[in-house]
Amino acid sequence: MANEHDSGYKLLFSHPEMVRDLITGYLPGEWVKDAQFHTLERVNASYITDKGEHRHDDMVWRLKVGKTWLWIYLLMEFQSKPDRWMAVRMLVYLGLLAQDLIKQGALHRGKLPPILPIVLYNGEAAWHAAQNVTDCFVHAPGGLQYYLPQMSYHLIDEARLKLHPEATVRNFSEALFRLEHGRTPQDIRKVLQALDPLLRDEASQPLRRAFGIWVKSLLRRKVPKPKLNEVDAINDIMEADNMLADRIEGWFEEAERKGLESGMRKGMEQGMQQGMEQGMEQGMQQGMQQGESRLFRRLLARRFGPLPEWVEQRLQDASTEQLEQWAERLLDADSLE
Repeated sequence: MANEHDSGYKLLFSHPEMVRDLITGYLPGEWVKDAQFHTLERVNASYITDKGEHRHDDMVWRLKVGKTWLWIYLLMEFQSKPDRWMAVRMLVYLGLLAQDLIKQGALHRGKLPPILPIVLYNGEAAWHAAQNVTDCFVHAPGGLQYYLPQMSYHLIDEARLKLHPEATVRNFSEALFRLEHGRTPQDIRKVLQALDPLLRDEASQPLRRAFGIWVKSLLRRKVPKPKLNEVDAINDIMEADNMLADRIEGWFEEAERKGLESGMRKGMEQGMQQGMEQGMEQGMQQGMQQGESRLFRRLLARRFGPLPEWVEQRLQDASTEQLEQWAERLLDADSLE
């Protein structure tokens, strides 16, 4: 499933519109004003490291800025934790790219063109790795600092971007980031509703299909397994009409219910384990309180809003059997009563 998600990401950034919006939205510098985005061109490059590893996954683009070609090395990092040696990796990759440019004769007045290294990171943990390769080395004795390599990459840390709070989509890359980090069905629907009219013309169909593939992979990670066939059966996931909206709501609610049931089972198992040490009855009650009741309370509040005091009291007094019965009725219930 993770590979499907990663492949969808790479498919999206194989479109020049996504790279253009990534640059205009998240890279600083006056040079952007001189960029001729109609010249954006993906370069089919395959490099081999000193270990014999092929670099197929990273993307290399070139873009004309004024009269000079700028080469863009876009590395997409899908690891859950930052790579502390990313700056060293980038140094190696850019060296391989520079060697290839020399072989091609892609020089400007006898020199290499500028290269812009970008790391696009979508992990949850904050990125603390060095962004300048010099910081990967210990402090050099006096007079030797000059010989340390100098190279920095530009980091785009998705989870910590300040995204636009409104539903309007100003930027295709921002739309992707908002979908990636959306927490509720409403978050996803708002972005789809904003994207749909922007991707209706004939020229936008390849990017529309790429977004559709990626959104399907996103939903496949968030909905219960029995609903995967329904996700795959949707022809155009970008059509955020009422029917699709209702289906997304139902999928998420079922996933929440499955999570509740799993939490209940986990809570009971924890309770039984503690019961062996402290007494079966006390352990099961504690497991229920930490698992079933907490998760069920969250689902009730999401479905019906803030819970009145009488509901809180019922939850505190409920047995495991009562919680399981209420969980089964939750999706069909019209009211708290």
